[in-house]
Amino acid sequence: MSREEELFAGGVAVITGAGAGIGMGLARRCGEIGMTVIVTDIDAERARSVADAIVAAGGKAEALRLDVGDPAALDALAADVFARHGAVRLLVNNAGIETIGLTWEVPVARWEQTLRVNVNGVVHGVRAFVPHMLKAGAPAWIANLSSVGGFSQMPTQTAYIMSKHAIQSFSECLYLEMELAGAPIHVSSVIPGMLKTSIFDAAAGVGEPAAAARHRATMAHMMASYGMELDEGCRKIVAKIAAGEFWVDTQEEMTRDIVAGRVTFLQERGVPTLADQARALLQD
Repeated sequence: MSREEELFAGGVAVITGAGAGIGMGLARRCGEIGMTVIVTDIDAERARSVADAIVAAGGKAEALRLDVGDPAALDALAADVFARHGAVRLLVNNAGIETIGLTWEVPVARWEQTLRVNVNGVVHGVRAFVPHMLKAGAPAWIANLSSVGGFSQMPTQTAYIMSKHAIQSFSECLYLEMELAGAPIHVSSVIPGMLKTSIFDAAAGVGEPAAAARHRATMAHMMASYGMELDEGCRKIVAKIAAGEFWVDTQEEMTRDIVAGRVTFLQERGVPTLADQARALLQD
């Protein structure tokens, strides 16, 4: 029996944005190791499809529609899940969107949506669930989705990059708050590299400037060609959460190189620079 099965089997996992991408992969993995998976997504049909697949494979799951940009909806979700299941062993604040475009060209509505989902969705997910976890008194795990982008600079992906910097710092502070409170809740920052997901699909770019379509197509091609398989990445993520790691990355060498570059930038107090590969991507 694996470490994650020992810790998590029989427990409840709540995963936001689990109708596609990394959230879907994590939901499938949690189902495989014997958890009851609460599959939440703003798209109810996608959530049902993922939950149905978990059940068909012999697992336990239920689907709920959830807009993480609505703090009251997160409060209601936490109250409902704890009332019906008694406890939540694993909370994964995964829901997020990629937004592409020059800062001044991204419409207000798209900016607000990105920050509401990527930043506030994580903050209020924690705020809604932690009081219930503390009251339950049992060991629990919270995993917040950051990214290698949380240590990077990338023009035209500014909204996403900025949000992931925010989640990285939020998770670091939350880890210390749990320590300060003496809470039996472990916090992990999930730092995926390039995984094969649908985050750069054209359909996800509604509301972006027209010029974003070319960038999306290029990134989607790179992800399909060079990305890690989703299930492989999600197995690594769940295993590292179970191992109690704070830094939960999928491609360790990529994380190491990007963080090292960030450290050098801060130590030298340099000016932001664009790597040749990134410049080629933006100028093609």
